Amino acid sequence: MDYGALQKLSGRLYFTAGDAAEIFNITIPSARVLCTRYVKRGIFLRLKKNFYVLDQNWKNISREDRLKIANFLQVPSYVSFMTALSLYEVTTQVQRDFFESASLKRSVRFDARGTVFNYYKMKKEYYFDFIKKDGIFIATPEKAFVDMVYLYSFGKYAVDFASLEVEKLDKGRLREITAVFPRKTRNIVRRVCRI
Repeated sequence: MDYGALQKLSGRLYFTAGDAAEIFNITIPSARVLCTRYVKRGIFLRLKKNFYVLDQNWKNISREDRLKIANFLQVPSYVSFMTALSLYEVTTQVQRDFFESASLKRSVRFDARGTVFNYYKMKKEYYFDFIKKDGIFIATPEKAFVDMVYLYSFGKYAVDFASLEVEKLDKGRLREITAVFPRKTRNIVRRVCRI
């Protein structure tokens, strides 16, 4: 085992077989084999195909770093729904080890030792109003709320509206965002937020 190379990997939040090939000074096919072996030995943790973290790092990765990983597990994506609302303190619900994002590609779920990364596919016309904050792509509070209501309106998301502090949301911004969403979504936003 090359401890020097492992030390270099420990400074990375995540890495690929290509990164391992460069650091271990081996070919990419050899790096793929190495990654597979190291996953079996518990040295690497595979989050998805060709996406790894050092197992020893995973235990201590901060919530902010897990949010960054959420952005890279499915590209493009942005953190949204109840996860974003929790970060903005618009809900009393705190999601531990559960991260939700909007994605253009597909709806998918990744589970890494009890930490869940859940992605909901959004139509291109609904994929907007997110910012980059502290290196993390995240929906604005209003957009996170509308994203959640949109999925809820089609029975694809459960919402505890009583846990939300909707008075913290900008009603003018909510009207602007919902203008492009289906009537069903607009009606629920209007009813819940009294706009």
